[in-house]
Amino acid sequence: MAKKLMLLAGLLLAQPVTAQTAAPQPAYTWVTLGTMGGPMPRPGRNEPANLLVRAGEAHLIDTGDGAMTAMADAGADYPDLRTIWISHIHFDHLGGLYAVLGLRLQTRTVRPLTIYGPPGIKEIVAGLIAAMRPSARSGFGIPGEVPIDPAANINVVELDDGAVVKLDAFTVRVATNSHYSFVPGSPEEHTYRSLSYRFDLPGRSIIYTGDTGPSEKVTQLAKGADMLVTEMIDLDNTLAQMDRRVQHISPEEKTHMAEHLTRHHLSTEAIGQMAARAGVGRVVVTHIAGGAVQGADPMYRDQIGRLFKGPVVIARDMERF
Repeated sequence: MAKKLMLLAGLLLAQPVTAQTAAPQPAYTWVTLGTMGGPMPRPGRNEPANLLVRAGEAHLIDTGDGAMTAMADAGADYPDLRTIWISHIHFDHLGGLYAVLGLRLQTRTVRPLTIYGPPGIKEIVAGLIAAMRPSARSGFGIPGEVPIDPAANINVVELDDGAVVKLDAFTVRVATNSHYSFVPGSPEEHTYRSLSYRFDLPGRSIIYTGDTGPSEKVTQLAKGADMLVTEMIDLDNTLAQMDRRVQHISPEEKTHMAEHLTRHHLSTEAIGQMAARAGVGRVVVTHIAGGAVQGADPMYRDQIGRLFKGPVVIARDMERF
């Protein structure tokens, strides 16, 4: 009996460690850092920003004003920031990027950081870094201090429709969406993009629409995803707020703004249709343009649920998924 036990123990020790026996990697958590569609500030909601995080690793998806403070509130360590994903170059989605880069400078963080975004993001980051140089040269105000380069170890990558980015632990797929409607073939249409991202993670997939109107490309990108993180507009509320808060602009500018709000964002009906056609597992509503009407969450869920029969969450800041 003793010999049999020794032989069995030897066989067990000789077995190679397989994927089934290796320690599982911690799952990623999606945190809605800011759920307010800009540009108007609103109490209780930060501008658009999201965090994809697990132990020792963090990724920002859009960086609206307040993103850095919200990231700290979410319990993420700033040195763990690996990538930033900008959906498009409207200010409410990147107003906090200067603070992100400034904290990196002031804390002497040198770990590589890659910023992904649409065409134009290289010019924007270069401008922010140029604006940081006087502060970098002044340093801590100590004689003999050697200034550091605010651009050190920052890589900027511009993406377009159909791009695929493979990182160590997950893959990101990209589609252009319908947040802009420039004339096909025009210089503007050639230059500017608004992007949606699909994060294929270990164990699940998450699509982030960014800002978009109804879009077949985004619907196809979302096919079979476990979670659809989508923008939403309450059009009536938003137009009423626009009339009240931007009375100083011309009638022509108001017409352009109203057209943008109507065509380039998603109504609850459009969200329900996209989610149902894509067959996603659940819907998380964020970037609520105009700000959610007090007490309207059940109404929004009901309107989306007329077409999409899965779970729907009207997200608030700092919710975790």
